[in-house]
Amino acid sequence: MIQTIGDITGYIDVAQLVLYAFWLFFFGLIHYLRQEDKREGYPLEMDPSEARLRGPRQGFPSLPKPKVFRLPHGGTVLAPGPRRESRQIHAEPIAPWPGAPLEPTGDPMRDGVGPAAWAEREDEPDLTLEGDLKIVPIRVATDFFVANGDPDPRGMPVVAVDGLSPGKVVDIWIDRSEYVIRYLEVQLEGGDRTVLLPMNYANFTPALREIRVVSVLAQHFAHVPTLADPNRITFLEEDKIVAYFAGGYLYATAERLGPLL
Repeated sequence: MIQTIGDITGYIDVAQLVLYAFWLFFFGLIHYLRQEDKREGYPLEMDPSEARLRGPRQGFPSLPKPKVFRLPHGGTVLAPGPRRESRQIHAEPIAPWPGAPLEPTGDPMRDGVGPAAWAEREDEPDLTLEGDLKIVPIRVATDFFVANGDPDPRGMPVVAVDGLSPGKVVDIWIDRSEYVIRYLEVQLEGGDRTVLLPMNYANFTPALREIRVVSVLAQHFAHVPTLADPNRITFLEEDKIVAYFAGGYLYATAERLGPLL
């Protein structure tokens, strides 16, 4: 007896149609997701020699149409957007092929290459839902204080990896939304200049009443990127400061650049 239930023709049945529909849906889903993940970082910028021959690379599928994102405190952002990186890269490839690793040609921590690289974010401060500055020093956010029993870093000396102290902590920068410390404000020795030390790079030693920093030397504190306004910090300034201390793990000393073995 010939089974005919579900057959549309002698060669196609409902199960086949469902399978084909699933294949089409899955292909469409992958195509959509691959387009959406190209809203940032594309088109890829080639080396100058490659760009003349092949131009910017999009890959498959092509870039999606720009989408308008409305910011909570006004303004809009296009993604993908028309803005391109315009700063000079102070590094050269170590080999002639495209995509070869870059070797710094100057001071990598100050030039912003390798682990010290930073993104050109908006030069505007982060805001709370109420529209207030989100990250501020305690001298501005007077309703915040250090909890009883917790060590107060103000007045503690900062000790770098070389054992020298570039200065002492004079204030704490807190996140009004997250209720955490984001930065320690350090007054440098021999002057009134202050710089911000990201909290993630500071190690408290309550018994010695000091703060250890292992990523940089004491002399590097003199070149930490500064703020345009002493009482606020922008997205761009945050990226530059955090990248500077991150770059110290590789570039602070000549020994860190070499292989372990």
